[in-house]
Parts: sequence; structure tokens; C-alpha cells
Amino acid sequence: MKSLLVKYKLVIRFMLAFLLVYMILSVMYKFYLQFSDGSKYYPDYMTHLVAMQSDALLDALGYDVEMLPHPNEPSMKVVLNGTYLARVIEGCNSISVIILFVSFIAAFASKFKTTFFYMLAGSVLLYTVNLLRIVLLSIGLYHFPQQKDVFHTVVFPAVIYGMVFLLWVFWVNRFSKLKK
Repeated sequence: MKSLLVKYKLVIRFMLAFLLVYMILSVMYKFYLQFSDGSKYYPDYMTHLVAMQSDALLDALGYDVEMLPHPNEPSMKVVLNGTYLARVIEGCNSISVIILFVSFIAAFASKFKTTFFYMLAGSVLLYTVNLLRIVLLSIGLYHFPQQKDVFHTVVFPAVIYGMVFLLWVFWVNRFSKLKK
């Protein structure tokens, strides 16, 4: 047993670090969601912010857009040129994806400053790509409603998770202390 622990020390350390950071950040996010009452920013601040920023981008592209609180569930309705297209729900705010990204980077941490700024830059990039994902998904749903399932369940998850994967690979190959 001891020889297995020694042999797989790096793998075990990675898994424990990843799980610890992931659980801590996930619990913090769960508390954030639990205490977000939605009275000022519906349904919660981050989801509302993403909806409003998506609104601004769609507006800048010339679309008449409304982001309206959904009356029956905690989400924002996306209404483009008078057509109800989709909802921006808590899962659309990119926080869960950022938690996954940060947990992986923390598990392969390098120097503090390098790790911190990579986490920050990667999180901003993921947040921005997510905003663009929502905007392009809204436009795609407006112009090609018959492709809803392909856009929402294949193309755009592949974009956001593909970005996470590429950021991880870049980190491991360029910055991590991983011994060859």
C-alpha cells in the first residue's frame, strides 16, 4: 500500500487539492445563492448582471432586446425583437464553470503570483466568452429556432468547456510545477 501511495503521490495530491478547493468554492457559492433573495437583483446578482450585460451587447448589435424577470421561476426571460427566446438561469452566469477552472489551476499551482493572475485572467476570459455565448445563442435562436437543441446542448457547451480545457492544457504545459 505504501508503495502505491509513493508511486501515485502527485495524482493523490492533485485530486485532494482539486476536491478541497472545488468543495470550498462550491459551498461558498451555494451560500451566496441561498442568501440572494432576489429583491434588488433578480434572481441573484451575478445572473442578473450577466443578463443585463448580454442585453447591452445585443442592443449594441442592433437588436431590440428585453431581459425580464420570469414570473414563475428564478430566471430572466430573453425577448429579442418581441420574440421570447430563452431564459438566463443561474447556470448561465459562468460561476460554476469558473469554480471548476480555478479548482484545477489551484491543484496544479505554481508561484502564487503566477497562479493568482492566471486564475484571474482565465476567469475573466471565461466570463467574457460566456457572455458572447449567450449573445450568439440568442441571435442563433432568433434566426434559426429549429436548431435550438443543437445550439444549446452541443455547440455552446462545447465552446465554454473547450475553452476551459484549453486553458487547463496551456497552464499545465506552460506554468505548473508539474515534474516531467
